Amino acid sequence: MGFLDTLLGRSKPARPDLDRMFALSTAAVTLEAATGFVPTGLGSVCFRAAEGAAFARLQQDVRQLLDADEGPPVELSTDAYGYTWLLAEHRPDELPDLVTDLHAVNASLESGGFGPHLLCSLAGFRGPDGRRLALVYLYKRGTFYPFAPLPGDKRDNALELQVRSAVGADLPFEEDLGRWFPVWGAPGL
Repeated sequence: MGFLDTLLGRSKPARPDLDRMFALSTAAVTLEAATGFVPTGLGSVCFRAAEGAAFARLQQDVRQLLDADEGPPVELSTDAYGYTWLLAEHRPDELPDLVTDLHAVNASLESGGFGPHLLCSLAGFRGPDGRRLALVYLYKRGTFYPFAPLPGDKRDNALELQVRSAVGADLPFEEDLGRWFPVWGAPGL
C-alpha cells in the first residue's frame, strides 16, 4: 500500500484466515446450549466456477478427496446466479469432520490459485421447533454471520441477532449487517 492509497483512504483487504472455520465446532456447542439449535451434518462451499482444464482437474481432485470416506458422495449444483455449490454431508454428531471437509475445499481452491472465486461456506443447523439456520463464513472477509430463512423468502432477523449474541465470543462475526447476504435455497441449509 502506498502513500497515495493512505491519503485517499484506501485500505488493503485482509487476507482470509481459513483456520477460523475450525471455531465452528466450539460455536456449535455454545449455540446448542443457548438456543437449542443442533448441527444437521450438512455444509456447503459456494464458488464461481472457472473455465479451463486446471480448474476442472482441481474440482475433480476435491470431489475425489471428499468422496474417499464412507459417507455419501459430494454433490455439485449450480444456482440461479451461476455459482457452484459443493454439498458435503456427515452425521450430525460429526461437525468437526464436516468443518475439516469445508476447510479442505477452501484451502484446495485457494492453493490452486482460485481463492478469488470463493464466495462463502456454510454449516446447517436445525432448532427444536424445526427452524433452519446456517452459520455462513465469508471467504473474502474471514468473518461469519447467521442466516435464518423463513417461508416466502423472508428472514428471521431476531433469531439472527440472538445467534450473534450467543456465539459472538466464539466466532469472528461480520460487523457490517449489510454484508449478511441471504443465501436462499443454499444446499446444506
